[in-house]
Amino acid sequence: MAELSSPSPSADAATAACLFALDPVGCSVLLRARHGPARDAWFALLRRLWPKDRPLRRVPVGIPDSRLLGGLDLAATLAAGRAVAERGVLAECDGGAIILTMAERLDPGTAARIAHAIDEGEVLVARDGLTQRLPARFGVLALDEGLADDELVPRALADRLAIHLTLDDALLPTQMDEAGLDAARALLPRLTTDERAIAALVSAALALGIDTLRAPLHALTVARAAAALAGRGALAEDDIALAARLVLAPRATCLPAPPESAANEDAEHSPQTPPQEDPATETDARPLDNVVLEAAKAAIPPDLLADLQTGLGMRRHARSVGRLGAEQKGRRRGRPSGTRPGALRPGERLALVETIRVAAPWQRFRRAEHSVRTTTPRVIVRREDIRLMRFKAPTERTAIFVVDASGSTALARLAEAKGAVELLLSDCYVRRDTVALIAFRGSAAEVILPPTNALARARRALACLPGGGGTPLASALDLVGKLADQVARRGRTPIAVLLTDGRANVARDGTPGRPKAEEDALAAARQLRAQRLSAILIDTAPRPQPTAQRLATEMGARYLALPYADAERLSRAVRAGMEMQP
Repeated sequence: MAELSSPSPSADAATAACLFALDPVGCSVLLRARHGPARDAWFALLRRLWPKDRPLRRVPVGIPDSRLLGGLDLAATLAAGRAVAERGVLAECDGGAIILTMAERLDPGTAARIAHAIDEGEVLVARDGLTQRLPARFGVLALDEGLADDELVPRALADRLAIHLTLDDALLPTQMDEAGLDAARALLPRLTTDERAIAALVSAALALGIDTLRAPLHALTVARAAAALAGRGALAEDDIALAARLVLAPRATCLPAPPESAANEDAEHSPQTPPQEDPATETDARPLDNVVLEAAKAAIPPDLLADLQTGLGMRRHARSVGRLGAEQKGRRRGRPSGTRPGALRPGERLALVETIRVAAPWQRFRRAEHSVRTTTPRVIVRREDIRLMRFKAPTERTAIFVVDASGSTALARLAEAKGAVELLLSDCYVRRDTVALIAFRGSAAEVILPPTNALARARRALACLPGGGGTPLASALDLVGKLADQVARRGRTPIAVLLTDGRANVARDGTPGRPKAEEDALAAARQLRAQRLSAILIDTAPRPQPTAQRLATEMGARYLALPYADAERLSRAVRAGMEMQP
């Protein structure tokens, strides 16, 4: 085999294909790549390495449960007059792998069923009068073709895929020797693992802010497969570093703390430092931890690294429902989402195939009851067999902009806040979202603009917004809660974007005084949190304010501190925060 420890992204991408071909169950891959030469080269390498005796099936994004998990073979059942089972795709790929195309658009329910089959190693079929358990140990190659933050692979599935790989336009090495794969498969079960490797992977996962135990387990599996590919009987540093690059780095949510070299030097010179119980073990384990952590840090993608530095690293780990807001159940419009029993009334849509599927197992008995004696199969459908189409219709989103126009903000950031809100208004207009505008200054807050999609009207209301006076923050938050409740009652998804420095000085009753005003503001923030309103708080002060941070915490809002941002940067930060909201 080719050398596997090279830190170049192209070599790691080729190695990922080898690992998936070697152990598809343990080294499943989430591949983020658009159509292009890099992806074509990666697939060509995988096809050349893939064993001929293992199934590799493509699964479309809209596959029904009856085909995914198995169920009733409709044609065979109608011909035989009795229930005939059909194996699903997952059971058919036992020992092989499936390819999920456009995995970023996969239905969360389908993703959960695939994840459950991965955990259990089998598929439970309990539908259409059939109950059976079928073995299903398979690998997954999920193709994320969107590369957009508002369309992500469901986390229930992404957490169970070991390798997260992003392909760029770099040329991939294709000189991997598939002849060594058979020897590696034989070596893999006999490979030994020491506790130092496990401890190093776990500590690296903690340092990178990874909140799932599956990640270090995946990393250990990948490291074992890499050692088997290299023909080693035990894990080496190169294998563990490779696993950190392929498994841990793409999952990072924070940058690790700097090494405690200075603290260690002080401890060595301090007379009060007690002696170590096992210094030999400490000196051996520490370099391996550093090697693993440095390998993961070096492999963090540039865009994710920029997000981590600005505090937006969790954006990749949030499941967005799209640009139009949350989904609600519908009966006539929207995306198909299964079927339901019911009476066929005007306006309902009949699910013909599912109706026949439910009726098919009973045909022999129904023909006997009706004394039907014909050679041509007939389907007798009763009222209880009727299945109707079910749909999920997206609801529109309403962005409620709450602008602090008080004296402290007017002197500092009101002009930039207006510019940012105007840019965001344009974005909302493009997405067909409605917008509302609340301003607070003096002794109370008021709705400057009720929810509307009229961009020109919103801009005029924003341009005429004066500045100066007190900061009635509690009054503004109370008004946000009322407006959000009205928006939700109309079937829309409200999102509040609050631009303020958090320095309240006017209480709910309109009386001045900072202590009482701050207490009222925190109480109003807790009410919004209990209301489960998605919110983003932008600290518009020249320097980040602890009062704004505490307000965001009490509100359950995302806090963004942009002390030196212009209108364009402020708009980009708010847009990124809005995309991760449910």
